[in-house]
Amino acid sequence: MVPLGAAALRTGRSGVSRVRVRDWSGRSGLAKVDLYTRGTVYLLVWVALLALTLLMLTRPVRTGAHPVAAVGAPLLAVANGVVSTLLARQAMDAYLGQGPVPRRLVGRAAFMTALATGTVLWLAATVGMKGMLPMALSTALVPFATAHCLIVRRRTTVLIHGGVLALLGVLVPLTGRGAAESLVTLGTVAFTIGWLAFTARVSMWVLGVMWELREARDVQARLAVAEERLRFGRDLHDVLGRSLAVIALKSELAVQLAQRGGEHRALEQMTEVQRIARESQREVRDVVRGYRGADLRTELDGARGVLGAAGISCTIGSPEDGRTADDLPVEIQSALAWVVREATTNVLRHGDAAQCAIGLTTTFGAAVLTVENDGVRAPAAPGAPGTGLTGLRERLAALGGTLTAGPAPGARFRLTARVPVPAGGTPDVPRQEPPAPPGGTDEPAEAGGAADEPATGGSTTDERAPGGEPGGTERGAVV
Repeated sequence: MVPLGAAALRTGRSGVSRVRVRDWSGRSGLAKVDLYTRGTVYLLVWVALLALTLLMLTRPVRTGAHPVAAVGAPLLAVANGVVSTLLARQAMDAYLGQGPVPRRLVGRAAFMTALATGTVLWLAATVGMKGMLPMALSTALVPFATAHCLIVRRRTTVLIHGGVLALLGVLVPLTGRGAAESLVTLGTVAFTIGWLAFTARVSMWVLGVMWELREARDVQARLAVAEERLRFGRDLHDVLGRSLAVIALKSELAVQLAQRGGEHRALEQMTEVQRIARESQREVRDVVRGYRGADLRTELDGARGVLGAAGISCTIGSPEDGRTADDLPVEIQSALAWVVREATTNVLRHGDAAQCAIGLTTTFGAAVLTVENDGVRAPAAPGAPGTGLTGLRERLAALGGTLTAGPAPGARFRLTARVPVPAGGTPDVPRQEPPAPPGGTDEPAEAGGAADEPATGGSTTDERAPGGEPGGTERGAVV
């Protein structure tokens, strides 16, 4: 910004005016209110200072007081205003929590106010100051009272004002005023300093509330950024996890085929790896843009293909009444799709599964997805909760759903996700069990899961179920 003086030299008075207007319009709303409020407090102090100075220059003081008093009284009024202004600045900062007020400054301001008040009483007793005493006492006390009320409690302010009025109730009659005039003086002083102190405190209270709102908005912005970072990390983990698992699986298969002389089939596998990598790049870009979603039907087909490519038999159960995943609301489909991804990734990476069963049912106004696999590794040792299932719980919790994962009878592992369906969503239908893997026990799909994310089984890791789209492999669709 160009300095105001330099702008004035180049553009004259009109240029200075434009710079000032631009400087004001460039301020934020809070900055404008802050400047206005602080200016109001300073105005109260300096209006009182100006009024006291003018009273010290009136004819009774100039002609009736000692020359030293006639000259010193206005200077004392100015000094009182300067010290009170410094106190007001520190007091406003302290009220907003921007630092304490030096006690030495408070002592100096109180001393100058007492000296100015004593000078007014002495002049009233010596030169009369007929009719001017209430105003003179008020203007002598206002600068300090306006600033001091901002650094003490309201009760303390009331006690101090009461003590000052009690002292004036003793001193004012000593200036030769009668009872009626003394009461008028005390009433005027009480109203003036009380009202102006109240005005200053309320103005600063409003400013303080606006500062708190500004801080709350800043905190809200920081929380929004943190939430977006969590979303990005969670979605990126979900997107890449299964893709990387399939890439590793197919790369290993390609190496084995190449070693056995099946170069043509190895080339096909590496071509598929290249396609999956490109799909993963597209999905990462979608995550960055915040548009990444998951389709339940696509994920179910992809899970069958991916598990089939790994030599794992995958069966997907469907309701007997003909309802499909497409009947569910979009947000519920997306949440359950991420669950399918997580479970598929964990079945691939952990355990030695040969069969996996996925079932999607609706019962009592809720959609229930179960994923059950065999090949649980033993011994089972509880592990620390991982980020994958934790992320799924966060997704489901946003819809009022729950997720349980744990061992099931028959040396199997079961993951159960339950999401309530709104009244306008899928109607309640009798519960349908997912088909059990061949040779396994036929336990209810939600009976297991007592242990939360144990270290055994296909769905026990902290790796999330990232995804991909169906594509051709030796046995069906891949990521």
